[in-house]
Amino acid sequence: MRARDVVFVDGVRTPFGKSGPKGIYAETRADDLVIRVIRELLRRNPDLPHDRIGEVAIAATTQIGDQGLTIGRSAAILAGLPVTVPGYAIDRMCAGAMTAVTTVAGEVALGAADVAIAGGVEHMGRHPMGEAVDPNPRFIAEQLVDESALFMGMTAENLHDRYPAVTKDRADAYALASQRKVAAAYEAGQIQPDLVPMAIRTKELGWGWATVDEPPRPDTTLEGLAALKTPFRPHGRVTAGNSSGINDGATGCVIAAEEVAAELGLTAKMRLVDFQFAGVEPEVMGIGPVPATEKLLARNSLTMDDIGLIEINEAFAVQVLAFLDHFKIDDSDPRVNPWGGAIAIGHPLASSGIRLMIQLARQLAERPDVRYGLTTMCVGMGMGGTVLWERI
Repeated sequence: MRARDVVFVDGVRTPFGKSGPKGIYAETRADDLVIRVIRELLRRNPDLPHDRIGEVAIAATTQIGDQGLTIGRSAAILAGLPVTVPGYAIDRMCAGAMTAVTTVAGEVALGAADVAIAGGVEHMGRHPMGEAVDPNPRFIAEQLVDESALFMGMTAENLHDRYPAVTKDRADAYALASQRKVAAAYEAGQIQPDLVPMAIRTKELGWGWATVDEPPRPDTTLEGLAALKTPFRPHGRVTAGNSSGINDGATGCVIAAEEVAAELGLTAKMRLVDFQFAGVEPEVMGIGPVPATEKLLARNSLTMDDIGLIEINEAFAVQVLAFLDHFKIDDSDPRVNPWGGAIAIGHPLASSGIRLMIQLARQLAERPDVRYGLTTMCVGMGMGGTVLWERI
């Protein structure tokens, strides 16, 4: 048996919202966000026979309530796919959707499925990160991890301690650049093509449409960022302005064997070359993309000079900057998040990995000079994940 080449055919996402009672999705179910994404993928790819879909893998970090019930299977049924299409749920915290893609890619490569749908959802307004968890007391009692490992903002402060060259001023400047790049990408119409409008409802206004991301703050200034409080440590360096927000949203994509995509007349956007996950100390989880990327590049006999585009999830500015410093990449390198990132757009945990892929696929289409691109992210509990993609 030979492994088949695997391609990214198409990806869409809902606009991302701010979590909480005033957010656009305050009265919207998490599974309905996923269902909307699946239906849009089917609508945009009418040549895809529904019975050729061999798997639906949907990630959620908090798998309870409307994010539970084996959401890959339940959302597939609710989206109208044949009952013969199986599905399952995945949890790798922030890298949930990324893991959904790499997992179904294995099925496709081995021939267990010809086509698969992978996705992720997080409704942090309904299900805050860590809701109903009960960490084993041995983690702290036996000093297996530092207590700060359980609080993502504190892990970011720890990373500032470990990498003093990443100052608060640099973090704020990076955050401002992210906001400006997102605003410019919206102005150029680069983000909108892959946003699926989502029906929303509020008691005060009734029904409406969510058509754009809610979190971006294009009026951000360095002075405003410098004045923000540091909630995780007195006189700290991590603020709401140089971190991703608390957000709601869903993403999804179609993954297929390259030969099957050609057979069905589906247009493949990029080829999955390889991927790597790595573990690090949980209390500095933000450094996770570094070993994951190092291992991936080494296994493929590549260096960072071979990589033309890098989509890195901006959980915190400090973890992006630590990654850039490690690989000797300038803070303003045009290869890195050309359309901005999660500091501006938002980070609905398990859904974000596919947002990176959606943007990379669009950018590769515009850049015939680029062969390879990376999607990479840090992961709670001390991990990192990186996927290597090739322009077709």
